[in-house]
Formats: sequence, C-alpha cells, structure tokens
Amino acid sequence: MTISHSGRRDFAIINRSFWPIYPVIGEALLRLAEDFSASRKVSVIMQDHADIRSKLSAENRGKNVEFFPGKAWSSSGSGVLARVLDAVYFMFWVAFSLFRSRPKTVYVSTDPPVLVPFVAMIYARLFRARLIYHLQDIHPEAASVVMKVNPIFFRLLRWMDGVTMRRADALITITAEMAEQIRKRSGTKSPIYVVNNPAISFEDVVQPTEKKKGFSFCGNAGRLQRIPLLIEAITEYLDAGGKLCFAFAGGGVHAPILARLADNYNEVEYLGQVTPASAAQLNCDFEWALLPIEDEVTRYAFPSKSSSYVFSGAAVLTVSGSKTSVSKWTAKNSLGVVCEPEKESLVSAFFKIENGEIALGDYVGDRQELKAQLSFGYFITRLKEIIPMQVNS
Repeated sequence: MTISHSGRRDFAIINRSFWPIYPVIGEALLRLAEDFSASRKVSVIMQDHADIRSKLSAENRGKNVEFFPGKAWSSSGSGVLARVLDAVYFMFWVAFSLFRSRPKTVYVSTDPPVLVPFVAMIYARLFRARLIYHLQDIHPEAASVVMKVNPIFFRLLRWMDGVTMRRADALITITAEMAEQIRKRSGTKSPIYVVNNPAISFEDVVQPTEKKKGFSFCGNAGRLQRIPLLIEAITEYLDAGGKLCFAFAGGGVHAPILARLADNYNEVEYLGQVTPASAAQLNCDFEWALLPIEDEVTRYAFPSKSSSYVFSGAAVLTVSGSKTSVSKWTAKNSLGVVCEPEKESLVSAFFKIENGEIALGDYVGDRQELKAQLSFGYFITRLKEIIPMQVNS
C-alpha cells in the first residue's frame, strides 16, 4: 500500500544522526518509522552522510516513509565551531521541513541539542501539534563539563531547553538520575519516561571459544570519555612490563592520539571507525571492555556503548567515581569493577586483572534479563507505547 504524503503528516521523527551511518539509534528510529508508516503518514528529518535515498532503495527499507535529508557538514571528529555551525544549519533545515510537512505529532531528540528541539517546540505551539522530546543528553550542562561556555550564552541555552521541556507533551530519557535532573532544572509537569538505549545488533557475531586477554573500547573517543587519562595509564602500565592488550575502535577528537599510542606499542591497536558488525565482534573478542566517563556528565548523559558491552559477554572496567550512575549500574548488574578516575588506580587495576587478582568469572554470568531491556525490540516497543497515546489523543 502506498500512502500519499499530501496534506498534514501524522508523525515526524527528527534526529540528525540516522541509518545507515548510525546503526543503533538510527536503525531503531528507521524501524519505528517503518512500523508507523503502515497506517500513518510519516516523515523523517535527518542529515544525510551517505546518500540515504540510494541506500534505502538498495536495502528495500523505508517504504511509505517520507524523508527530508539535509546535507551533513560535520562529523563527531569535527571541531566545536564546525559542529555548532552545522547545528545551526540543521535547525533551519528542520524549520523548513516542519512547515512543509506540518506533522500532527513530532518526535525530536537531543541530536543536536537545544536549538532543534526549541524549533520543534515553536512549531508544535503554532500548529497545535504534539511534541515528544527524547533527551539522550541534557544540554547545555553536558557540554559545559568539558568546554567553557559563556555564562550568558549558557543561561540562554538552558532557558530555551527548559521552555521546550515544559511545553513538551511527553519526555523520554535514559536514566532515573537524568529524569530527576530534568524535573529539577525545568520544573516540567509533563510525564517523563525512562527508556534504555538499545545495543548494536549481535546477530552475526561469533563468540570465540577463548577471549583475548585485555580490553576493547568501541565508541566515540570524545571529550567526555577520559581518553587522555586512559592513554597515560596504559603507557605507564606497558612501560612497567604489562602484558594485556588494548584495542580501540571509533572516531572522535582524541582519535589521533590513540593512533599514536598504537604506533608506539605492539599491545595497542587502533582500528579507527569500523562497521557495527566489526565493533560488536571486537567487543566479544576480549575478556574486558573499557567504560570511561567524566563523573559530572553522568548527571546529564549515559554512555551509549554500555548497552553493547552487556551483549558482548565481556566484563566491564568502569572508570568513574563510585557514586556516579554509570558506576552504580555496573555494580548493580554485576557487570565488572569500578575504578576511580586516577592514573595510579587504573594502572593498579590493569595489573590486578593481568595477575588474576580480579576474578573474571564473577562478572560474565547470565545477563538475559538485562539484555531483554536493551534489545531493539524492547526499545521500539517502549517508544510505540509512549508515542501513540500522544498521536491518537
């Protein structure tokens, strides 16, 4: 059945990152759009990194879904100024696409943050549309953890985002701690739903009979992941005779120094950006996975790689303060150990793992209940439970 896209659309999804370049949230939102398009007129507003129309045609995806792909001018490895300018460009593209399609319900995420959700809120107010606001991160606080933000500009951005939160018909976020921050900061009376992000698909992954002794890291090597600390600790550990291996995959601003580390040590491998299947396989190949995160940012964000680490079967070494939500999540689910974000503590943890003083078997048990909550199916089902009550009301 072909659905006409004339007149007002029923539902629009706004997310700068999309399938096929972004295989987790991008894939999940594409599936959501495909499911809704069977009975509703659905539009997707996104940025195009890979000629999405050709990819959709080749893969026979996105049937009956209307796409508004704007040109992508930056990536996760771009500088701050380039990403800000790209976000402004995308804001105008979103405004144009919304006024053209005039959806009755809008789903918007924090990719990119603040500006685009604010535009979506203005549209929703003008056209009496429903607004579903998915906060993968809470900005501008998350950004201010690692970069200096002008105080006046910070207050403006925070006010804009607070207005969007209060005007939204429903909000979605990742953790209870983030939900509490949203309530405190905005004073919103709108319902807030906590939904875990899904993991990369592990359908084609081969679990090795014997995992490599060492650590994998798959994800963005950005400003929040304590990459400089990891590099200092790995360098000291290997210089002191450490034998464990380290494999890094992903892009980001710290990619060049990871590449240099790999050039200097045979025990370190930097693979750059890899396919989702390769990232999943890398996670499974190693006994341990590294999960570093800045303490302050855990109040406003949660590392996306954590879901994939659960499915990999690897134990998790979380590098964060013991009271953060990420550390509590690691301990609560018996996924691994928590290491304070200090070089000496990290080096000591590496040696304890190498020498068997930390028992791997304590952290690689059955994870079926947690896996069920981190699956694509569960994520999409939860969104469909939240969104239709707004669409059909």
